[in-house]
Amino acid sequence: MNKKHLSLHQRLLVAATLFGMFFGAGNLIFPVHLGQLAGRNLLPAMAGFIIAAVGIPILGVAAIGNTHSDGLQALASKVSRRYSYFFTCLLYLTIGPCFAIPRCATTSFTTGIQPVLGSQISERTALLVFSAIFFALVLFFSLKPGNITLWIGKVINPLFLFFLAILILSALLHPGTAVSAAQPDPSYETGAMFHALSEGYGTMDAIAGLAFGIVVVNVIRQMGVDDDTAIAKEVLHSGILAGVLMALIYMLTILMGAQSLGLFAVSENGGIALSQISSHYLGRAGLVILAVTITFACLKTSIGLVTSCSETFVQMFPDKLSYKAWAIIFTLFSFIGSNMGLSTIIRYSVPVLMLIYPPAIALILLALFERHFNHDRKVYFWVTVFTWSASLFDFFKALPEELQSLFHLDAAVTLAQTFLPLFNLNLGWILPAMVGLIIGLGCKRNEKRRRQALA
Repeated sequence: MNKKHLSLHQRLLVAATLFGMFFGAGNLIFPVHLGQLAGRNLLPAMAGFIIAAVGIPILGVAAIGNTHSDGLQALASKVSRRYSYFFTCLLYLTIGPCFAIPRCATTSFTTGIQPVLGSQISERTALLVFSAIFFALVLFFSLKPGNITLWIGKVINPLFLFFLAILILSALLHPGTAVSAAQPDPSYETGAMFHALSEGYGTMDAIAGLAFGIVVVNVIRQMGVDDDTAIAKEVLHSGILAGVLMALIYMLTILMGAQSLGLFAVSENGGIALSQISSHYLGRAGLVILAVTITFACLKTSIGLVTSCSETFVQMFPDKLSYKAWAIIFTLFSFIGSNMGLSTIIRYSVPVLMLIYPPAIALILLALFERHFNHDRKVYFWVTVFTWSASLFDFFKALPEELQSLFHLDAAVTLAQTFLPLFNLNLGWILPAMVGLIIGLGCKRNEKRRRQALA
């Protein structure tokens, strides 16, 4: 029998599914580091981070349900068929072998394994050995999925959250410094909320929401809700529940990072900060627990990402490679990328995220409000074109300085700073997207007039 809404118990189950999809060990390294950067300006930083890391991902999942899409490719096809292939490949490669999967291994190593090993073995050698074992297990379970991921999800994730609660409580009860005395990084002296948006991008949850939204939609359908409008509402209801928990954890970890400035200098990345804080409050035993829980949590995430990426590429290119071949390719590529180190992966992922987040956000918003422009493809097309044009400048700006100099991009960045409003706040794409919306609506209106004239 079809239902129009879920029970509270069912909503909690969907919320748990959403939380499990979005929240992993990597979601801790960015808020902790953000807290260290923001210092006493942590309140506006919290707001910016939560918008990017909680609000947009939930809306992304809702967009899949609202448009009756059966996945990201179907949603992106509203722009064009070719664009659907391009954007789907780009997003899955970003949350897969290019950045997210290698980051899982390096986060496990930097946060959990390296502090336990100390200086007994060189960092590069230790990372090579660890990543080889890590990805051998990822490939094994990706090719022969079994109960291991379920066991990790039911045992390791709760253990991870329990340990995190102990760590946060210890840090908050014995702060290294008062928040009011925590000096912010120069980049966070002003505009902390907008700078924190890019840190929220680092979680990759908004693009993951687009990629995995169909999973949550299917869960709701299996619970007996078939109406697409009701599904979209249930995603939002359950998303609010999951979002509240995620936001609470983010706020506490940002606060923990800010208070740690009385004990440590600003770390190179959040993985180092998390291990330093754990060692200080819980000693070597805390480091061991952190190493085990984070490693298994990241292992589960990596298996899921390799599986999802391989299945997606088989579906998009059915006559090319088998699932096994794609899984091997993605695992090997991730293994190579992981040996660049966590800081390097983060450094080079930021420009790519600055490039693809604006088009992803634009697609989400168009999908949520498409009934107001009658689902017109021209509106999708022109908003997407103008958003991509502007996000290219965000990409140039976020590149490492040596690459900007090598490709002579300084002039392009200066041009954008001069003519694109809000560019310095990482929001330079908003005005071009609005221009694209106006052009798309104008084209739609002209076409309607032509049809009326011919009638």
